[in-house]
Amino acid sequence: MVTILFLEGWYGLNFRVYLLAFSAFVVGTVELIVGGILDLIASDLNISVSAAGYFITIFSIAFAISAPILMNVTARLERKKLYLLALAFFVVANLIVAFSSSYNLTLAARALSAMSGAVIIVLSISLASQLVPESHRGRAIGIIYMGISGSLVLGVPIGMVIGNAYGWRAPFILIAALSIVAMIANAWLLKRTAPSPVMPFKKQLSSLCTSKIISGQLISYLMLTGHLTLYAYLTPYIHANFEISPSLMSIVYFLFGITAVAGGGLGGLLADKWGPTKTILLVLVCFSGSLFMMTLASQASIYVFIAAMMIWGGLSWALSPAQQSYLIKQAPETIDIQLSLNNSIMHLGIATGSFIGGKVIESSSVANTPWVGGLIALLGLGAAIFSISRKPSRADVPPMQASSVAAAE
Repeated sequence: MVTILFLEGWYGLNFRVYLLAFSAFVVGTVELIVGGILDLIASDLNISVSAAGYFITIFSIAFAISAPILMNVTARLERKKLYLLALAFFVVANLIVAFSSSYNLTLAARALSAMSGAVIIVLSISLASQLVPESHRGRAIGIIYMGISGSLVLGVPIGMVIGNAYGWRAPFILIAALSIVAMIANAWLLKRTAPSPVMPFKKQLSSLCTSKIISGQLISYLMLTGHLTLYAYLTPYIHANFEISPSLMSIVYFLFGITAVAGGGLGGLLADKWGPTKTILLVLVCFSGSLFMMTLASQASIYVFIAAMMIWGGLSWALSPAQQSYLIKQAPETIDIQLSLNNSIMHLGIATGSFIGGKVIESSSVANTPWVGGLIALLGLGAAIFSISRKPSRADVPPMQASSVAAAE
């Protein structure tokens, strides 16, 4: 109880926001951990490293496709019940991964893990935004993303250590155990929350099919695509420029994660203080520059490189709170579908960035991944400028929103 009161006093948020962030932390861990233990998985299952890499691809694709569909199908379910149900499926999926010896079954379990994880992430963001006043919305969403990025700080490095010590299956058993803890805590402390009024799926789509919303959604896609162009191949990129030990590599990821968590929190604070639009533009400019800076830093010492990497890491998660707040303001009546679609687009960006980075390496060198990623991120800045400069009008807004536009004018 003392800890809860401290958290509420320190950041001014309902303590349940931190509980939701813990669940987001667990989901983030299971998605990202595979990249750190690909060689162990490939060796145990007697498959190639590229085949093991499909465990990342299937997760991203399943997450992207299932998020908006599942949120629409489950729109009538009470939110707490749905949240606990998703956590239960998440536990089962990761236990299958931990104990399966079949490659195809493991792929299927990863897909199930992604589908249930998608519901958990979207509900975490949606519920967190409802637990606080609008003036603290950016901060609340930032805390959820601190949970996700926190998996980089603790989840992935610890998973790599546990995987190397006890086998690649051990981290997934740990994830299942943490998910059970999250289930118990949420069952005890999370309040029942009625779903939002259900809108027909066609009306939901029509409310999203405006140039302002579409270009706004593209911001996340292009930024994540640029980010993963380098991040998906960060280990080989570092090895190509520096000779470092596995233990130092874990420290590098740990430092990246620390700044990623800090960036998520800072992004939330900036979104509340300056507004989402100014924050989006500032973060995108700095993020694009940080990717170009990585090329220069790789020519210097490892210490300069780590410093530049930490700046890049912090900026990589600073956009999300402002981006989510921006989208919620554009179509508040379709919050769940907006957030689920945005998370789908983010995962498509992860998959696309990983693919583009691989093609860059095949056609030239891993050394080119930072500046290619930087160029893609600049396209995200262009999408942001276009979206923000668009003024909602009756020609650009579906009929269901026309009255709210008129009131705003």
